[in-house]
Amino acid sequence: MLITKIFAENWTIGLFVFAKQGRVCFNSGVKNTFKKIGLIGKYLNQDALQTMRGDLIQLAHHLTQQEYQLTIESLTAQYADIKDFSVQSIDQLVQQVDVIIVMGGDGTMLSVARSLASNQVPLIGINRGRFGFLTDLRAEDMLREIDAILQGHYQAESRMLLSAELQRGDKTFVMGQALNDVVMKSSVRLIELEVSIDQQFVSRQRSDGLIITTPTGTTAYALSAGGPILHANLEAIALVPICPHTLSNRPIAVSSDSQITVKLLHSQQAQLSMDGQAKMELQAGDLLRVARAEHSVTLLHPEDYSYFERLRNKLHWS
Repeated sequence: MLITKIFAENWTIGLFVFAKQGRVCFNSGVKNTFKKIGLIGKYLNQDALQTMRGDLIQLAHHLTQQEYQLTIESLTAQYADIKDFSVQSIDQLVQQVDVIIVMGGDGTMLSVARSLASNQVPLIGINRGRFGFLTDLRAEDMLREIDAILQGHYQAESRMLLSAELQRGDKTFVMGQALNDVVMKSSVRLIELEVSIDQQFVSRQRSDGLIITTPTGTTAYALSAGGPILHANLEAIALVPICPHTLSNRPIAVSSDSQITVKLLHSQQAQLSMDGQAKMELQAGDLLRVARAEHSVTLLHPEDYSYFERLRNKLHWS
């Protein structure tokens, strides 16, 4: 266990950091560790923002009363009809704040995390969706838990992302980043894939597709496809076939330093998707390259957060 003492000019006391396996537990004193706060709702869904408008306004007023400098993402403010607060576009907001609070579901958190990963601004998630693996604060407890986190009582967890690019002939398409997974699949017929890892041939498979997932994504689509659950702090990537024609074709986990190449040999309306959101139609001969992204995402959890407790609750284990 690594113990580090950090001092900042605007703090009256030190901050002790305990780091182990990618998780950091912060415990500061009286001074707040964050001053400039960004607030983002489910900003691409106007109807959803209307349903959470009351919670957004309550949280915004609470933060300003606590003398935080609050900025609301512009589409969130527009669609939820929130006035009397500072408003910025998501690109401007991320340049000005110390931390961003995201209210929505896991899909909202995935979208925000992909967009802002290179800026290294930590994220706090308030769950107003269905599952809530990434947005782990409950709306009914949000004021108390947000206060504690913003005052330095939290666990910070680094989550790796994947980057992907697609080569088609002499053209290369940069697909972007994924916090959960990169998926090549067809919902119509079997497709044929050739998989290589670090330039070593692994297998040729006929299946409905292939999921390339981070540890974070192993509790998402990959779980439904029979993949393993990898602890969120593991430095690994899992490859999970979707309904393989050969039943011995099983999921495999490799080092997060691995370079994964997938060639689409035969296609019938195949698609490539990133976190189930960014999608592209594929053609036979397309070559997909996936590797760990340069940047990671930092999630801030309550001080008593337990990954295994979330697994028990969300997956209904006894």
